[in-house]
Amino acid sequence: MDSHWKEVTMDNIELAEFCSEWLEHWTGNMPEKLIKFYTEDALYIDPANRNGLRGHKEILPYFEKILAVYPDWTWEPLEIIPTEKGCILKWECTIPVGGRIINEKGLDIVELRGRRICRNEVYFDQTRLVAAIKKQKRV
Repeated sequence: MDSHWKEVTMDNIELAEFCSEWLEHWTGNMPEKLIKFYTEDALYIDPANRNGLRGHKEILPYFEKILAVYPDWTWEPLEIIPTEKGCILKWECTIPVGGRIINEKGLDIVELRGRRICRNEVYFDQTRLVAAIKKQKRV
């Protein structure tokens, strides 16, 4: 086992507080504050970046782009499952797209180094979101 994983010392309450605060920073188009939750060498993977983005230099421009497009989306933690390296976070996201509201549920695999995210993998079914975006573009 890699010795840096032993740095995760948050108890369940601290982990819940961390996840709630981190999710709050996904709302409001503040990428410079959101990136501070990630280590300099973090790996970020989501459906749009299946091969992953590595480090602040790759992740921050993506956060700037996506948060500008969805400044009013909101995220709510549904369940936090602690793991040896961090947690699995089940969430619900409310996404305004045009005149519609899309509600999606998904999960993140979150690995921590100390109190910062070193690996974040995001998984959700984006079918309804993509359909709403396509519909908005036709209007």
